[in-house]
Amino acid sequence: MKSEEIRSKFLEFFQKRGHVIVPSSSVVPDKNDLSVLFTTAGMQQFKPFYLREKSPYGSNVASSQKCVRTSDIEEVGDERHLTFFEMLGNFSFGGYWKKEAISYAHEFITKEMGLSIDYVTIFEGDSEVFEDKESVNIWKAIDPNLTIKKFGREDNFWGPTGESGPCGPTTEIYVNGIEIWNIVFNEYFKNVEGKFEKLKQTGIDTGMGLERLTMALQKKETVFETDLFKSTMQVANSSIIADHIRTSVFMIADGVLPSNTDRGYVLRRLLRRAYIHARKLKIETETLNAVIGKVVEHPSYKGLYAFAENTKEIVMNEIEKFKKTLETGLKQVKADRDPFTLFTSFGLPLEIIKEVVPNVDEDKFKKQMEEHRKLSSSSL
Repeated sequence: MKSEEIRSKFLEFFQKRGHVIVPSSSVVPDKNDLSVLFTTAGMQQFKPFYLREKSPYGSNVASSQKCVRTSDIEEVGDERHLTFFEMLGNFSFGGYWKKEAISYAHEFITKEMGLSIDYVTIFEGDSEVFEDKESVNIWKAIDPNLTIKKFGREDNFWGPTGESGPCGPTTEIYVNGIEIWNIVFNEYFKNVEGKFEKLKQTGIDTGMGLERLTMALQKKETVFETDLFKSTMQVANSSIIADHIRTSVFMIADGVLPSNTDRGYVLRRLLRRAYIHARKLKIETETLNAVIGKVVEHPSYKGLYAFAENTKEIVMNEIEKFKKTLETGLKQVKADRDPFTLFTSFGLPLEIIKEVVPNVDEDKFKKQMEEHRKLSSSSL
């Protein structure tokens, strides 16, 4: 089953069960949401509706949301971590609750997709929030033989996005040893002081990565072997390049441009890291252009997402500038200059310097950075 079919089947499944299908919002959050730099979850565009603002779509919705999570940059390259992904999700704002949410998920995974569930997890409880015994009973009623594991706050409690907002315990579904679906029961509001208050209106918030689900259905060892990455991997043969360029293309489509601050800096960091890996593999920069083309033309995105016409120009301009900066800096380092020069004179962060200069003394580098900050602040 192709990725575009999987996405369609998910949305059709919930549409038949009374959900309004809502298009993905931008990877750049609404201007009123200052909690995060990027859209990190499907529920983000629906946050006000969990706080009793009236939803124009009704109580139950479903979507396939474009998401960017930059906390996973260092993990990109393994079988499942990505900086950009699509999150399939169904949501309810004071409509249905745990029984329906769990039943829908079980039915979709086992009957619609024909997959076997390894086990599910639930929140074991702590000093602030009770154990989720209700979910245990629901799972046992659906399948008495199902293995149920209990975990703490780090694994089975989600949210909020940012410092405050709706949040709650979760139940997660594992298939082929990988977490496929995270079902969040929004029954709390965490305020800025870190205290949990019961929400007056409970809500369902689920998230399932299209890429991971596709990996399971296509029986692949990694997400980079699925049809979502097949064409880009054939061109670049690097998971880091395939991921970072794809993420960059979606960022640029939603108006992000390379810069030294905020979202623009994240884009710049991704493009620089993609170029560094291309350089290591002796891949021509023109190959990165070809990867862009494969993303823009991908059957799973065609007709669904619009991309900026000048994407290649933006990427190539940024990479060419970085290429010149890097070459000049490396010449200075080769001339027995301290690698710290790459930071002070050329603005390259440690993570990039480590990629191009072998055996950098990180402790020394960090001490130099601290001294540099002190000198900078004292001269103000």
